[in-house]
Amino acid sequence: MTAYLPHPWEQRLLMWAEQAQQTTAQATVYAQDQQRLLRAFDACAAVTRHNSRTFYLASTFLPRSKRDAARALYALCRVSDNIVDHARGDAAAELEAWRGRVRTPHPTDDPVLIAWADTRERFNIPPGYVDQLIDGVERDLSQNRYQTFSELTEYAYGVASTVGLMAMHIIGFHGEEAVPYAVRLGVALQMTNILRDVAEDWRAGRVYLPQEELSEFGLTEQDIADGRVSDRWRRFMRFQIQRNRSLYEESWRGLELLDTDGRFAIAAAGKLYYAILRDIEQHDFDVFSRRAYVGTVGKLARLPRIWRLSRRRVSQT
Repeated sequence: MTAYLPHPWEQRLLMWAEQAQQTTAQATVYAQDQQRLLRAFDACAAVTRHNSRTFYLASTFLPRSKRDAARALYALCRVSDNIVDHARGDAAAELEAWRGRVRTPHPTDDPVLIAWADTRERFNIPPGYVDQLIDGVERDLSQNRYQTFSELTEYAYGVASTVGLMAMHIIGFHGEEAVPYAVRLGVALQMTNILRDVAEDWRAGRVYLPQEELSEFGLTEQDIADGRVSDRWRRFMRFQIQRNRSLYEESWRGLELLDTDGRFAIAAAGKLYYAILRDIEQHDFDVFSRRAYVGTVGKLARLPRIWRLSRRRVSQT
């Protein structure tokens, strides 16, 4: 396998990943009522299906225990994100209260927390990753602009790479060499979100596109406000998409470091998100009047090729 060569901006992210990886939770025996636990996992599956058809589809290719755990992880992330996006009062206080509840050893009153408590113990997930995730989500309360791509990747690490690192523990992995690939794939996935959701984020008062790069292409926030697809915007988006694609391509090599029964699911999640970039291109980089997506037929049509990719990685190990 080719040696991993980190980008300069990755150095800080890898340090954070290593710090979180070394955290441990107090050992407990979590004997949960099985019927309540099954209902909790069903609730997490419903949250996943409602909010992310792509993640729901990809997770169906996992064995049952890993599938349930992956959907518990997704539900945990969704609730954390919703606290910021749909706060009824003091979002910072609500988020800090949620952080405390997530740490509860034996929750009994919240299906997401019940499923998550079982997941974190069963798969020995370092608690530092959850703290970093909540820190990343909390950043939306105080920062809504990013000057450089390097600064933006720190945000992407918090809200996406941490999720990939926790998912890696659920899937199973071989050696610490897998960590940088999970970090990079998380950044790639979040950048796809950012490129897809430019208009939605603008309405929420946020611009995640690096200010420095907007300026380099002769763009201002007024171009975003106007929803103007100009030649400058097209050049800017081509640059963003090309870099985003490169991050994905560099991440695929990490598949071979995952347990074999989880490679197809991770490949599916990554490749189906990767396809969103093509949809943006096919609609002339217009992310203002429509939300880029890949329909069900398009997703299903891609699965055989994705399966071959995941198997090819297996044969190379």
